[in-house]
Amino acid sequence: MSPSQVSPEAASRIQWPSLATGLAIMFGGTLYPPLMIDAAGQADYRMALLLLLAMSAGLVRGVGFVPRVAVWAWLFSGWTCAAALGGAGWLRLVQ
Repeated sequence: MSPSQVSPEAASRIQWPSLATGLAIMFGGTLYPPLMIDAAGQADYRMALLLLLAMSAGLVRGVGFVPRVAVWAWLFSGWTCAAALGGAGWLRLVQ
């Protein structure tokens, strides 16, 4: 189905779980920056990368935007948000 055939209502539906995840990470990282440090007190770049990827994907998909290019649509999907959040949780457990 081409983008011109998709109704505006179907293309712009808010995805509440993705949006809530993105907002929670945004507020959590702002209010509690030690969320992105390791046990030694240094910046944990892998944790930051995963959390920021989950936040970005959650916010983009959460507001209902679906990119037309397949690579971008995959990168900013709810599944990417969940996988990055799961990866951040796993990384926190193994440290």
